[in-house]
Amino acid sequence: MEFDANIGYLRLAFWNIVLTAGPILTVALAVGLLIGVLQAATSINEMTLSFVPKLVIVLGVMALSSGFMLTTLSDYFQFVFEEIAAMR
Repeated sequence: MEFDANIGYLRLAFWNIVLTAGPILTVALAVGLLIGVLQAATSINEMTLSFVPKLVIVLGVMALSSGFMLTTLSDYFQFVFEEIAAMR
């Protein structure tokens, strides 16, 4: 196995991590930022006000994107197992 092949495998793994976790993290960041701005504007410093909406919205995004994430990870692991089998 060559060094270039290892770099390619790592690049593919990192790209799959970004594709899988990116939408959830982006939505969590946007909701947290929006709630933070609203709390700063209204001087309401309640922890549950920032946690509960973010939790509900992130769970909703996870439910909506679960099919895409499952397909992406299944394709990646199928590729990984085929590459392992081809090393013999």
